[in-house]
Amino acid sequence: MPHTGGWSGTMEALITAAAALPLLSAGLIQVLSARLGRGGARLSTAFVVATFGLAAVALGLAWSGMEAKQVTLGSAWGTLLFDPLSTLMAVVIAGISLIVHVYSLRYMADEAGYIRFFVLLDLMTAALIVMVAAGDLVTLLVAWHLVGVLLYFLLGHDTRSPSASRYAFWTLITYRIGDLPLVLAAALLYQAYGTWSLPEIFAAMAADPGVHTYLGLPLPEVVGWLVALAAFARSAQFLLHTWLPYTMDGPTPVSALMHAGIVNAGGFLINRFAPVFVHTDGVLHMVFIVGLVTAVIGSALMLTQNDIKKSLGYSTMGQMGFMIMETGIGAFSLAIFHLIAHGLFKGTLFLGAGGVIHAARQENGAPKDELYSFVVERRPARTRLPWLLMAAITLAVPIAILVVAHWLVAHDYFQKQGAIVLLFFGWVTGAQLLFATYRMGAQNLWRLVTLSIFSFAVVVVGYSLISHAFDLFLYPDEAFRAQIYTAAEIDLFWFDLLVGLITALIVLGWLLTYYAENNGHHRRSHATRAWMSFYALVSREFYLPDLYTRLTRTLLAAAGRLNVWMRWV
Repeated sequence: MPHTGGWSGTMEALITAAAALPLLSAGLIQVLSARLGRGGARLSTAFVVATFGLAAVALGLAWSGMEAKQVTLGSAWGTLLFDPLSTLMAVVIAGISLIVHVYSLRYMADEAGYIRFFVLLDLMTAALIVMVAAGDLVTLLVAWHLVGVLLYFLLGHDTRSPSASRYAFWTLITYRIGDLPLVLAAALLYQAYGTWSLPEIFAAMAADPGVHTYLGLPLPEVVGWLVALAAFARSAQFLLHTWLPYTMDGPTPVSALMHAGIVNAGGFLINRFAPVFVHTDGVLHMVFIVGLVTAVIGSALMLTQNDIKKSLGYSTMGQMGFMIMETGIGAFSLAIFHLIAHGLFKGTLFLGAGGVIHAARQENGAPKDELYSFVVERRPARTRLPWLLMAAITLAVPIAILVVAHWLVAHDYFQKQGAIVLLFFGWVTGAQLLFATYRMGAQNLWRLVTLSIFSFAVVVVGYSLISHAFDLFLYPDEAFRAQIYTAAEIDLFWFDLLVGLITALIVLGWLLTYYAENNGHHRRSHATRAWMSFYALVSREFYLPDLYTRLTRTLLAAAGRLNVWMRWV
């Protein structure tokens, strides 16, 4: 049963304090910096510990069934919303911020502007918590904008580095471009409904979605497109992604915070506007396509990098593509789970990247096992298993594991198109794992195959159970969950045709490769040349950074000529 009564005041105090504590910490450290000295960093960390504790308590109350609450700090705006999404995201933000604070105590000790760095970290934590808890459009826009500005100062923390300043500016410009659609969406919603309050707007829209139009289109459709565009810029989707892998000259803790939390904001934004997307037709299809293209290109670019941090940057781009793709098929809660899991994983990788580089320079340390022998020394296996048997295992086992795992959590799971798409990509991933295991040519292939299948089963079952729990927590209304999946559906004929065609192409490719591997066939010279040409294209990042650099120089030159012509200089 939902909690009421005396808990209401407690919830208001919790959500307000969680947002206010980092802001208070930043103010105290800045004012008392001369007296505190380097002790200000420890004070900042203590405040973040308290913030994490408050957010965790708020999440526990939300999990126990506490109804959504609003805290109004102003008359028309300044509203904080307590609901499952805001409390969950607040815990993630405070937790990642705490890890970054602790890491930065020693990592940034020898850097100039040590105290300034922690002031900026506290301000960023406060802005992020306000952003995810914003209950009105003005508060959301202010926090959304401040996150971009603070990230600019954090990335350019080392003012002596021209490259850090340059790419921090790239990030700021990209964010500002992405902010414009969100500002326009807010203006349209206010003009239509006469209020900034998000719950009131969503309730009015649900009552009559088609009452308002803009340029002949239903207002939810227009707002959905604008919100999606804003999410694309913030989450580094293709063509708006170049800022992400080039911001590695900033401090490593900032890279961890950015890749673990800030770049995930696109997934949060789409979830916050879920009541808008359920009334759209075609927007989520575009979201799915953009996410899919970003996932494929980001993953390909990751594999061609020779810098570990840049490789992690493109890995983040690929994962953000998967996250956006999940929202495009209606799996909104799964996108939240994805961004949390990715944030914790990628933050750890960035914080450990420096140690890995240092250890690699001291000693290779690569174990001489079967994987090392195959990848580095290229020793083929003595015997080969029947390719037809391995092909059958590759195709059948992953889909069997996926079907059983999802059947355990929801019997009607397979009646939704989005669920079928998730199963399809899960099947491709599992089959590719077994395919790569077979190509390794290990001496004890059956052991590796068995371990791979077991690992895949554990991951899939855990992923299914946790994502289902997220679904029930974030969107407890079953009818609303069905609306989300319905908004993401396409015509059944085209859906079946696309899935069948892609499945046939993938299966054919695997069968041909298995057959070629078994019979010792090698690529012909023209195929090798085509592959090398493609590799060159990918290694140059599809020439997009070169294109943007040329465009920047052209615009600066044009501005210079305009200044001379107008006699402004």
